[in-house]
Amino acid sequence: MQTSSPKGKTERMKNLWSDSDAQAAIAHHAAKGIGEDLALRVYTTRLLGGEPRLVLHGGGNTSVKTKVPDITGAPVEVLCVKGSGWDMGTIEAPGLPAVRLAPLKELHGLQALSDEDMVNVQRSNLLDSKAPNPSVETLLHAFLPHKFIDHTHSNAVLALTDQPDGEELARDVYGKRAALVPYVMPGFALAKKTSEIAKAHPDVEGLILLKHGIFSMGATAEEAYGRMIELVTLAEQRLAKATRKIFPGAALPATPARAADVAPILRGLLSIPARSGGREAAQRFVFEFRTSPEILAYVNGKEVARYSQQGPVTPDHAIRTKPTPLVVPAPEAGKLDVFKAAAKEAFDKYAADYHAYFLRHNGTQVVARKELDPVPRVVLVPGVGLFGLGNSAKDAKIAADLAETTVAVIADAERLGTFNSIPWPDIFDIEYWSLEQAKLGAAAEKPLARRIAVVTGGASGIGAATAQALARDGAEVAVLDRDVSKVKGFLAIACDVTNADQVRAAFDRIAATYGGVDVVVSNAGAAWQGKIGTVEEKVLRDSFELNFWAHQAVAQNAVRIMRAQGLGGCLLFNTSKQAVNPGPDFGPYGLPKAATLFLSRQYALDHGADGIRSNAVNADRIRSGLLTDDMIAQRSKARGLSEADYMGGNLLGLEVTADDVAQAFLTLAKAYKTTGAVVTVDGGNIAAALR
Repeated sequence: MQTSSPKGKTERMKNLWSDSDAQAAIAHHAAKGIGEDLALRVYTTRLLGGEPRLVLHGGGNTSVKTKVPDITGAPVEVLCVKGSGWDMGTIEAPGLPAVRLAPLKELHGLQALSDEDMVNVQRSNLLDSKAPNPSVETLLHAFLPHKFIDHTHSNAVLALTDQPDGEELARDVYGKRAALVPYVMPGFALAKKTSEIAKAHPDVEGLILLKHGIFSMGATAEEAYGRMIELVTLAEQRLAKATRKIFPGAALPATPARAADVAPILRGLLSIPARSGGREAAQRFVFEFRTSPEILAYVNGKEVARYSQQGPVTPDHAIRTKPTPLVVPAPEAGKLDVFKAAAKEAFDKYAADYHAYFLRHNGTQVVARKELDPVPRVVLVPGVGLFGLGNSAKDAKIAADLAETTVAVIADAERLGTFNSIPWPDIFDIEYWSLEQAKLGAAAEKPLARRIAVVTGGASGIGAATAQALARDGAEVAVLDRDVSKVKGFLAIACDVTNADQVRAAFDRIAATYGGVDVVVSNAGAAWQGKIGTVEEKVLRDSFELNFWAHQAVAQNAVRIMRAQGLGGCLLFNTSKQAVNPGPDFGPYGLPKAATLFLSRQYALDHGADGIRSNAVNADRIRSGLLTDDMIAQRSKARGLSEADYMGGNLLGLEVTADDVAQAFLTLAKAYKTTGAVVTVDGGNIAAALR
């Protein structure tokens, strides 16, 4: 009854049904005019979806047959079934759209039905035309007679049936409690086959879909859910009896390289150059790193090239993870050039093999498919762990979660016997199935999608506005600041940018978290004051630490990672108008800012050949962390002006905000052919304009 979770902990599958919670769900939905059947369907669907050993990221589906009023108020028999795009762990009633049941049942008499026609029939029978597409397994639910039906991709059931003798094992475990269904691709054919087997075994509690998953059925929501837990527990109990030692370790370097050093190299190697050329325009990926004793045992195994290359543990994963992961050689600390060459060789072979796989199977299709990119979505690194890849941090997390589940399932399968996936033609059909591809959506990407941005001093003022602006345009953003307690929605790293060790550690963490760095906004600063002839040396040195040396530390670490990626990059510095138009008693602030202005140009000069752009923003009179309300009041009084006149005392007569400065940074981040530039954001001040 024990099994390993994706996180490697030994836990027991538990029945979490609660009478009081069920009644609360009924009452909650009744207040919205939703009946008891659908309320309980939502409740138990969430129970299933909350257990990652049963369901992950949109996988699985549930249904209930009930009656609801149509537009005329007449009761109609419907199937409320999980809609595409909804996650079982967080599902709400709208995620179980109602489909007229009678027309669906009539389809059982057909000999064949195309996917397009199946989807059209299902959508045309929705009671609400705005509802999401019903699950691709809607007809399977409709053809079975049971009121409540649950479907999951249980780890334990997969480990049991992903075997050469999986059918025999399943028959031995389940006896008459569950009927066995051979692997058939989801859709009309599977629905027909499953209904035929269920009809021949009317008293079973569930159906084991070999190398796919499990269905449980019941007259009530509690019965169907309880049977799912019981049937999965039977598989767990059988796996617990297996004691064969697995994953004997391979020889590894004495000191493996760190994830922070490996990730940028892999990110660069796995990026797809744009047709127009240029590193900045390359299609790149966001990473998600995972490691644990279980993952390391898996990736460090002598036979990792065998068991990791057999295919997905359940067909549904192929759309998110590709059929197989890329396995690279173990990286050794201090020998990253050797690792880079070996990793490139491994990826080149992976890409060639993927192309051959496509050609081999695409020729057998009635309708030719367009070949997908050959980039793996999971990379196994012996001695280090694994990386999930995606177009966003969310997608990368999904790939990593599925990879961890794969580790857990294959570990149990290998402990029991030998992991064995579905045949390669079937894997191809799933990966290139239009209905599966539709799950990923086709929304246009934002301009900075797949980019990883870092903003220093990003907890407030200009930095916070810039972080928000970059995120709105699609970037994954990391915020560095001394106090990040109030930062929400970003990777927040407490960091004193005047401490070189903390800066390096912060950039290493970003590289390990997301895979690398593309855009850095070096914004942190403070405005020290004092008459230059009498100011204390400490004041001047402190200002240089933050307003110059910190910028240098940030830029050096960014360049370190950008060069490892080989994808170019963008450095952006907040230099202030003090760099070109010093104000009275602001020498301690203006001097290091002037040095930073020239620092930005030196980076443009020295690292343009690396594809790294370097630009600066020259801003003035911004109500932010640098120009506080007290400072505004003092300056306004000194000039005999009101605060409004002072803040708007420019050629345009407009107050400039932190958002205006953020837009300048954003524009420069996307100006892929601009470097060595300084953008002025001050509403117009000729004295501060560059000549």
